[in-house]
Amino acid sequence: MRRYYIGLSVTYHDPAMAIVDEKGRVLFAEAGERYLQHKRALNCEADPLLRVPELLAEHCRFPCQITIAINWRKRRPWYENVVAALGCLDAPGLMKQGIKRLRSPLPNYQLHHMIACQRSKIKTAGLNLVRILRQSYPQTPLRFADFAHHLTHAACACYSSPFSEAACAVVDSFGENGSMAFYHFRNGRLQLIHENRGAGSIGFYYMKITELCGFDWLKGEEWKVMGLAPYGKLNPELYELLKSLIVVEGLSCKHPGRRLFERVDELARFQRQKDQSIEQAADIAFTGQFFFAELVGRLLGNLQDMTGSKQLALAGGCALNSAFNGQIVERTGFERVHIPSAPADDGTALGAAWLALRQDNPSVALGGAALTPYLGSTIPDAALQQFKKYNRSLKVRHLPDSLCHTVARLLTDGDLIAWVQGRAEFGPRALGNRSILADPRRASTKDRINATIKFREQFRPFAPALLAECAEDFFDHSQSSPYMDKTLSIRADKRDSLAAVCHVDGTGRLQTVTKEFNPRFYQLIVEFHRLTEVPALLNTSFNVMGKPMVHSLEDALAVFLTSGLDHLVINDYLISKPKGHESSR
Repeated sequence: MRRYYIGLSVTYHDPAMAIVDEKGRVLFAEAGERYLQHKRALNCEADPLLRVPELLAEHCRFPCQITIAINWRKRRPWYENVVAALGCLDAPGLMKQGIKRLRSPLPNYQLHHMIACQRSKIKTAGLNLVRILRQSYPQTPLRFADFAHHLTHAACACYSSPFSEAACAVVDSFGENGSMAFYHFRNGRLQLIHENRGAGSIGFYYMKITELCGFDWLKGEEWKVMGLAPYGKLNPELYELLKSLIVVEGLSCKHPGRRLFERVDELARFQRQKDQSIEQAADIAFTGQFFFAELVGRLLGNLQDMTGSKQLALAGGCALNSAFNGQIVERTGFERVHIPSAPADDGTALGAAWLALRQDNPSVALGGAALTPYLGSTIPDAALQQFKKYNRSLKVRHLPDSLCHTVARLLTDGDLIAWVQGRAEFGPRALGNRSILADPRRASTKDRINATIKFREQFRPFAPALLAECAEDFFDHSQSSPYMDKTLSIRADKRDSLAAVCHVDGTGRLQTVTKEFNPRFYQLIVEFHRLTEVPALLNTSFNVMGKPMVHSLEDALAVFLTSGLDHLVINDYLISKPKGHESSR
């Protein structure tokens, strides 16, 4: 009988579902926020009740056996049970005073809220999935599995990598017992080297920096810190205070000394006030990012010394820090770095599914080939046909043979184009299937997109999607970056050619595009290269600030019609606004 492994990320933020078959092939993987259109899907189920039936029908052939695997241990750590017994994990409990403060830069009420939400999600994990299976496929044998949180991160990183051997680091906010874990990946096995226990957390540290800048980490605004940092400079006083808060010892992070809370309280002096401009937080962002790179660089250097490996698989929320990721090779002895397309908690759904498969079949071959990121939902042509039937105002052209050439010409004219193709990306970055594209040569394009489409701060940068074979011509110390996971320095003589994607410090968050991963996106860039001699496009996610990337045709049309976009491409169709529409130019 066939077997399927359904992984659920039941973290209270960024829930996700993944479906893997008995050979380890990924049939589906997607974050819950896409279907729900609720950014980060905070406190939402990983298996939405009304979504599960269509996913099972599309990706599983019944009769079959199913294993439901989750990304947290159901047995909870002692400290969590203690605060639960003290009544701290319900709404009135968050208001309690006099509870001993935990050794963390975050206050108790925030930590207790996280723990309470997490306990709730673990208790109800898979509830909707089982209900649908019992209703529609009642004879299906079911098995349940749960895994240590950081192990699921490591599995996602290593089994999706091109490596057969690598050191693996998981640098996160929190797991069952701590914030980090380190592994050696060999012959399909993950051997635990060290697990950081205690309250020392680089993830919590970066959350605090995000707060000091006046941003909201619950909304995932750590991105803003990374974008703002290059506008600032080192604040020596803040830097010295940060160094007294958290230190690296071997493969551990610790809060030194007995004056932790006094020093944490001192951070309030640097808080950006609501009446101050965002730019006034630039020095905080620079200093916070600078110290983050020092901490994680030291940890990874120690890991490389310990394992002797030249290859690194990196996961956890901190692996989304592309500004640091591009520095790993120069800061450590690692020569190759793999970061999965979904290194944060959404990726642990896939890690859990793969771990459950290996429980049943330890000999199954996983790893050794980079995993495509295009694992999510599609927009079917049937939806487009219905749209065409009732459309009265937009020009719609079916261009299966000339689409890339036509779109490339529109881009050279300065038009802004939403580009939707095939399956959605798994992870937070648009990689050419749910993208907004533009000519990277025009410096003014950055401000146009921020002001008229994304509706976000002007300091936020955009990424270059570049033909992989041309990366060395445009970037100093070029590296493979297929998931837009590394920020690298653009060569000085190429910055004018990439003016719209060159950040204030001369860097760009690179996506290296190959024909193997995405043939149509690759062909579009080839056509643009022929017209302009620039083998790159500006690439940013197809959404507006505060919303997830588009999921359905209706989502795509809503953003298209309420923003400064000029054209919308979906599969083989080019949809254009009437001439004379309010242009963003």
